[in-house]
Amino acid sequence: MDRRSSAAGQLPVSFSHWLHRQRHNCRVCHSELEFAMEAEGTVIGKTDHDSGRFCGACHDGRTAFATTGSCESCHNGDIRHGSEKFLPTFSPIPYAYAPYGNGIDWAELQRQGLIDPARYLKHEVRDVPFDRELTLDAEWCRIPPAVFPHKAHTEWLECNSCHPGIFNIKKKTTRHFRMNRILKGEFCGACHMKVAFPMNDCERCHPGINIR
Repeated sequence: MDRRSSAAGQLPVSFSHWLHRQRHNCRVCHSELEFAMEAEGTVIGKTDHDSGRFCGACHDGRTAFATTGSCESCHNGDIRHGSEKFLPTFSPIPYAYAPYGNGIDWAELQRQGLIDPARYLKHEVRDVPFDRELTLDAEWCRIPPAVFPHKAHTEWLECNSCHPGIFNIKKKTTRHFRMNRILKGEFCGACHMKVAFPMNDCERCHPGINIR
């Protein structure tokens, strides 16, 4: 990410979602700490870090490494930085394997208690007791309905992460909810084309689909 780095004489920032999501769910950064949901959507400067905002909320030298004296840990210009830690971390957990994306079924890791990401830093939040599953008919021929589990999403997100900005809150009132738009990064694609399991994992949403 290079919102300000190059202009300030620094290398761009590399940020690893997989490293952070082991410890915190999505709402910690994107609600409590107010990071935008898209890369480079948040303007961050040294004064923010020093005052405990954004990255500085954790990277204070106590919870995580400090933002001073460890510049190259983030400002390295290499998206592969730290990737050598990935396999040693997750290869002992084959029963949470996913066939697409980074190979990790994060929801399954959490269900089995293998990770327990925090839901908040300072401002305690209540769990959302909403576990309704929605069945969404597909418009394409021979495509079985999609099943949407609210619980798998509320474990990581808040209701306002999706409603009303991405989906209308009222049932069946979201217009133009089609696969071609999802693949362009709208609706489910807001996350599932970026940091959640990718859209080529068809059976995760459309159980029973024949993709052969």
